[in-house]
Amino acid sequence: MQTVMIDTDIAIDYLRGISSARDLILPLWKTNTAYLSILTVYELYAGMRENEKEDTNNFINACNIEPITIEIAKKGGEIYRHYRRQGITLTSNDCLINATAIVKGHKIATKNKAHYPDKKMLWKH
Repeated sequence: MQTVMIDTDIAIDYLRGISSARDLILPLWKTNTAYLSILTVYELYAGMRENEKEDTNNFINACNIEPITIEIAKKGGEIYRHYRRQGITLTSNDCLINATAIVKGHKIATKNKAHYPDKKMLWKH
């Protein structure tokens, strides 16, 4: 069964009650195939309002969390360097989320497709 890394934009949409995000995430939770990068946890906390803390924690706890390992860090650096040579500058977080998906065999659920130039990594739901 395909596992899916939920990017921060989709997580935020879910937390804001956007039905398309709910429809995407609920089946993943039912099959235990929803994953977050630890960096997505960071990004959610960085943008969270105080009154959103309980919902944010519940969301995070419903997902499997992927840490950054040395293998993922190396792969993330390779991804950054590969695209920089092509004139595409990506954030470190996006490169590391992409690397996590590659190393762990996940697809990425995101609306920010430009952040992940390798389209075969994107989840088609």
